[in-house]
Amino acid sequence: MKNIQKILYVFIILCLEVMAAGCTPRNQTNQDYLVLMKTTNPAPKAIASDSKGKDLIKEIEKDIEAHKDLYDVAVIKGKEHILVVYKVKHMQRFHMKKIEKEVNEKLEKKHPGENFIVSSDYKIFLEAVRLEEKMKDPNYPEKEAEKELERIVKLKKELT
Repeated sequence: MKNIQKILYVFIILCLEVMAAGCTPRNQTNQDYLVLMKTTNPAPKAIASDSKGKDLIKEIEKDIEAHKDLYDVAVIKGKEHILVVYKVKHMQRFHMKKIEKEVNEKLEKKHPGENFIVSSDYKIFLEAVRLEEKMKDPNYPEKEAEKELERIVKLKKELT
């Protein structure tokens, strides 16, 4: 009887190990996994290096960070679009659509004529942070950055 209990005990532990292994992400880097848990607060980036664009995105980031329900913001300005992604505080996640609408209206009102892509989606946030990291390299071509930004915008539109 004790042998059966021991075998059953080992079997249960093995099953739990297999289930735990199935829950771990395989294609995420360690840094990507940590972004979910901590604030990254990447610096705003403009693909084109004009000073007006940099001032604009810093102002946009400041406006979004002032929102009490948000805690992490990434802003990337391209030729056609300005990508604004953010994380919503945990207790405010039920109001994400309302918050996205408020943020979009605030940006459109303050900066008419700009084409904003606003998202609270974590996947879009991750892609924006990855692009921002790539853009830190001075050898990263502007055309490639613009192409990557357009891919992220397309991904955002597919998710909606």
